[in-house]
Amino acid sequence: MQSYLTSQLLRVLSEMEGVPVDFKPEFEQPASTEHGDLASNAPLKLARFLKRAPRQIAEDLSERLRALPLDPDRIKTIEVAGPGFLNFRYGTAYLFSGLEKILSEGSNFGRAERGSKGTAIVEFVSANPTGPLTVGHGRNAVLGDTIANLLSWTGFDVTREYYFNDAGRQMRTLGQSVKARYLAAVDPDISTKTIDSDGELITVPECFPDDGYLGEYIQHVASELFEKHGDSLVSSDSAIFKDAAEKRIFEEIKTTLGRLGIRMDSYFNEKDLYEDNKVWEIVESLRELDLAYDSEGAVWLRTKKFGKEKDTVLVKSTGEPTYRLPDIGYHIDKISRGFDLIVDVFGADHIATYPDVVNAVKALGHNTDSIDVVIYQFVTLVRKGKPVKMSTRKAQYVTLDELMDEVSEDVTRFFFLMRSANTHLEFDLDLAREASDTNPVFYLQYAHARICSIIRKAKEVGFTFSQEADFKLLTHDSEEALLKELLLFPDVIRRAAESREPHRISNYLREVASQFTQFYGQCRIIGETPDLASARMDLARASKNVLRNGLSVLGISAPEKM
Repeated sequence: MQSYLTSQLLRVLSEMEGVPVDFKPEFEQPASTEHGDLASNAPLKLARFLKRAPRQIAEDLSERLRALPLDPDRIKTIEVAGPGFLNFRYGTAYLFSGLEKILSEGSNFGRAERGSKGTAIVEFVSANPTGPLTVGHGRNAVLGDTIANLLSWTGFDVTREYYFNDAGRQMRTLGQSVKARYLAAVDPDISTKTIDSDGELITVPECFPDDGYLGEYIQHVASELFEKHGDSLVSSDSAIFKDAAEKRIFEEIKTTLGRLGIRMDSYFNEKDLYEDNKVWEIVESLRELDLAYDSEGAVWLRTKKFGKEKDTVLVKSTGEPTYRLPDIGYHIDKISRGFDLIVDVFGADHIATYPDVVNAVKALGHNTDSIDVVIYQFVTLVRKGKPVKMSTRKAQYVTLDELMDEVSEDVTRFFFLMRSANTHLEFDLDLAREASDTNPVFYLQYAHARICSIIRKAKEVGFTFSQEADFKLLTHDSEEALLKELLLFPDVIRRAAESREPHRISNYLREVASQFTQFYGQCRIIGETPDLASARMDLARASKNVLRNGLSVLGISAPEKM
């Protein structure tokens, strides 16, 4: 409908002087049905260009639209309201043909043809294999996977990619941590020391690095190595211990993501960027452009040329690159692979730094228009109204697996998607554990299961499902309201995909479930005349389709019984 009205409005606007050639009308669903089914503020936005009162522009546009004329099956009326809004009311034929479409397309309703919009790559999670995925990684994982779902639904051929680095200081520290625990397993009387970890004194082997990893998984890897190799690795380089830890941790990461229904299509190791000196060639190219220089033993990126207050270190005085350098190389690699859209999902700690990468890539002659960065705020677990304390290095964090064990995979995904990514998320564990309709994900799943139950009971009493129900019998206000809500689904999917905002789907599905509850509370199905019952049953089935499809986009199951 919005596409149709957009084309009609642009048609009449093309005949008016002063309208910008790139002007695009916007539509929204009015908060009250008194204001129609769809509204546009185009007259208000055009006022500064046309030098006329918005109300006059609205009157002019409405007359021009009626003169086309508009398809009466789609649009019943056009009304001018307020200071200059255009309100449109749908024709019943449009509503009923839409209901037929929902029923006929089923699980494909709202889905565009795969690849019709080209290719996209979504890079997310991208945690280095230094430990299990925590709650902090969970929002990234679910957000990235759902954005990939949305892009797929709207016509992109999507690649999910995990970018990681199994080298560098963190990985060296991992290997040293495992080796220290291994040596303690070999010699229980090994000398020890006490370290302060977030205010807590912890006893570790003397050789344990001061910033080492303290989780139980480190001891598990060390114990496995001791059981398999005995004391034969005592003199071995820590790289052996690092490799063993990396292998085990990555297996656990993949298993954890699998529980959430996330399957990566490809993995990209940062080390690959150092082959054939690709990364160092980037440094030399930046020097040639006078965007990199040496100072204080380090290599600096002239980020002041990109509008920042200070330049930024690109390569440390130790010779180790900061993450900006390989990230520049990684984005050049993604661009070279020919993706039409490149989406990065980053935490809030990247908000001031990712522009450096994009600006450098652009300065090196690459088109960065395809790059879109999604920044999400961090998560706080809350129990009984109080934050749950977490630490990344000692065993006082909550792993993503532990969270799913407590509240289930479906609830975990939904709660990570309840709020806009750019807002801080308080994950209420008490609410998440509620197995009632006060829990928002159970509310949606129960609505779907309830419709399935209605269909089962109808079959049990011998209800005949008509192949050609008379939708003109659907005249109750709650029937019309529900149907209009269902028909919004494709547009909600499109808007959520374009804005990279999966929470729009969560909000929309809650409204669908609410509208269905009102409909079913006011309109009987079984017990009515066969024709009316058939029409209402089809409306219920259409509701089931939309709820199932929406939950599928969110990566959440749609149970038939609860």
